[in-house]
Amino acid sequence: MKRQNRVFFTLLFTFLWTFSGYAQNIPDEVPITLESPYNTMLVHLHYLQPETYQPRLAARVFETIPDSTRAKRLAIQLKQIYDGEGLYVYLNKIPTNGNYIDSISYRSVFTPFPNELPDIYLEKVGDRWYYSEQSIQAIPKVHKQVYPFGTDRILNLIPQFGQQKVVGLMLWQWLGLLIAFLIAGFGYMLLARLLNPIVRRISRSRLYPSLVSKQLVRKLARLISVLLIVWLLRTFLPLLQMPVEVNALIINALKLISILVFAVIGLRIIDVIMTYVGQFTKTTESKMDEQLIPILTRTAQAVVIVVAIISTLRLFNINVTALIAGISIGGLALALAAQDTLKNLFGSFTIFLDKPFQIGDWVNFGDVDGTVEEVGVRSTRVRTFANSLVYVPNGKLADMVINNYGLRVYRRYNTTITITYDTPPALIDAFIAGLKEIVAQHPGTRKDYYEIHLNEMSATSLDILFYIFFTVGDWGDELKAKHQILMAIIQLADELGVRFAYPTSTIHIEEFPGKGLSSPKYNTDPQVTTASLEQFLSKYKKQFE
Repeated sequence: MKRQNRVFFTLLFTFLWTFSGYAQNIPDEVPITLESPYNTMLVHLHYLQPETYQPRLAARVFETIPDSTRAKRLAIQLKQIYDGEGLYVYLNKIPTNGNYIDSISYRSVFTPFPNELPDIYLEKVGDRWYYSEQSIQAIPKVHKQVYPFGTDRILNLIPQFGQQKVVGLMLWQWLGLLIAFLIAGFGYMLLARLLNPIVRRISRSRLYPSLVSKQLVRKLARLISVLLIVWLLRTFLPLLQMPVEVNALIINALKLISILVFAVIGLRIIDVIMTYVGQFTKTTESKMDEQLIPILTRTAQAVVIVVAIISTLRLFNINVTALIAGISIGGLALALAAQDTLKNLFGSFTIFLDKPFQIGDWVNFGDVDGTVEEVGVRSTRVRTFANSLVYVPNGKLADMVINNYGLRVYRRYNTTITITYDTPPALIDAFIAGLKEIVAQHPGTRKDYYEIHLNEMSATSLDILFYIFFTVGDWGDELKAKHQILMAIIQLADELGVRFAYPTSTIHIEEFPGKGLSSPKYNTDPQVTTASLEQFLSKYKKQFE
């Protein structure tokens, strides 16, 4: 609380010191040589001050006006424009060189306020500097814009006691300031209520009528109300005809408020737009666009903030061009020190443009194998199958060979089924036919392409190639389908009496004395084999009905 009091009294002292008539050191008498922009501006302003008020001498800054009355009126109007717009003339920044050349137009001209009053400038005629003919034509128009109600009507309505000075301002000016800020306060509350339903209607979408929160709409309405109030204060402030120092202080404060409010409105509008964009991306199949929204939001917010900073710097007469040039030189060294960061940034753009994967895809690159969870500005986050998180810099990821299992249309399964050498050929054919039917009847397998054949006669077994594809969406469904296929193969072998081989070393004795043959007996009767196969397939089909 004490700190707030100190800030308040510091600002109050600054205001009172400014209002007390602070001005630049100007000599009592100024020679009218007009030999430089400095002398011309000094003559114009000096001889319109209350202590040295001589409009006839101030009008000498206009060369081409034969009517002295009109010249005096123009000189006074130009001074009122400077005062009303709060354009404080810093004499120490005006060129004193009579041969001054403008760096942009390469002419002998000088524009005191190129941003605010580009049509009012001085030009060299012979050996002297005068306000140009274009300035003479522009002064009445600009004066009418600054003072739409005139400059003398209010003074005629004010009683004599109201024109007494108190702390640098007249009583009626203090009263006018008080009334203006009171009206601004009440106007703000009224406008905020009136604009709330209007902003809600504009920001509402037919598809998503309740997507934007009421709190966000209320904030936008209040911010727009502040802008309107600032505009009204800015319009009617010149009517109070306060000293240029006071006007400059108040107008710069209003401009600063406008910049800040514009920036906040821009950020709020970005929130509204991105809310609708985020809702739209939920309806698309790709998940990458959902991840792109945070980056777009941060980029748009950064642009708004940079524009606000540049506008603020210009408000305080800081040379933005020179500042940017200095930053660019330092930025070169910064860029050299931040090569990896820039590489990762460009890598993220490469990922979003090429779209090698999207959120939820199973990817494999280098030693990383897992599911993509998030793609950020700097790195990509992958959840491994060990449930750990791996952060991979986008710069390195953009140069890697990425195997995206998530984009597979089919999931291949390749294995070898080994059966014993003593399996009869008829039983092998029936077993392979049953294997093909297992694949054909399963709902999660590719039906147009698979390979199931007796493929190899190895040292310990007859090898059947079992090469199929699953048409499932994720790894969990693939494991489930694989389980069903393998169980069906085991059941088929059990039904037909086929034995699986495994790599072992055994001594096989064909016949023991008195015990007959030790080899297993197979029933190769075609009717029995066909009946067993049909019985198995009927049971297998019922699993998927």
